[in-house]
Amino acid sequence: MTAPSPTAARAIGDAPLVDFQNVAMKFPNGTVALSGVDITVKRGEFVTVVGPSGCGKSTLLRIASGLETASEGTVTVSTDRIGYVFQDATLLAWRDVQRNVELLAELNNQPIRVRRPKANAAIELVGLKGFEKHLPKQLSGGMKMRASLARSLTLDPELFLFDEPFGALDEITRERLNDELIQLFVREGFAGMFITHSVSEAVYLSTKVVVMSGRPGAIVKTFDVPFDMPRDPDIRYTPEFAELVGEVSHALREGHH
Repeated sequence: MTAPSPTAARAIGDAPLVDFQNVAMKFPNGTVALSGVDITVKRGEFVTVVGPSGCGKSTLLRIASGLETASEGTVTVSTDRIGYVFQDATLLAWRDVQRNVELLAELNNQPIRVRRPKANAAIELVGLKGFEKHLPKQLSGGMKMRASLARSLTLDPELFLFDEPFGALDEITRERLNDELIQLFVREGFAGMFITHSVSEAVYLSTKVVVMSGRPGAIVKTFDVPFDMPRDPDIRYTPEFAELVGEVSHALREGHH
């Protein structure tokens, strides 16, 4: 995996921040999770991957982040500023919101005079101002995910990887966090790669939706999402939105057979 410096990445211009070419993944136990996957994610793109359980969606993120190495193909990641948000908020129970949000910057050896203002700005950005001293057990599910987002924002990521972060939340909270994530995406200008089982969430959040088949995961179809950013929440109730959700769902069913 090649990873030029962020300066080099900017010099490349429109080059993808993540580029998967013919990527396959075979685990030591013989399970083939991915086969012949081509995906690119450029700055200003929000690419969501949908597919049946076990098709290798999360494995793609793990490869992009360097946690796994592909068995075949080439993966080029053109930045070392990567934010990763998991399905579980993974907050430390004994740390309050402030100190949880500062954790990654702290692990990167940033002194408190640098990381504290960054954390404060991130906390404000995700709407948790006033909750800095709350422990995770005092937060709702949605607030925990906001804290997890804020923690990654302190790294000023150029590439954000999201592994079903809103999957466990109720629909109203989920829709609100979708809206907030879009605002962050528009304001911060990162590249996003998002995993979800929800087709409507995929269409609502994304500039591009990638549909994967059952294991081994291969790309069935890619859809460009034509709606402007930031999204008007009411677009969810339009015929155009319903039609695209229907097309993506149909491709998902086809790829499952």
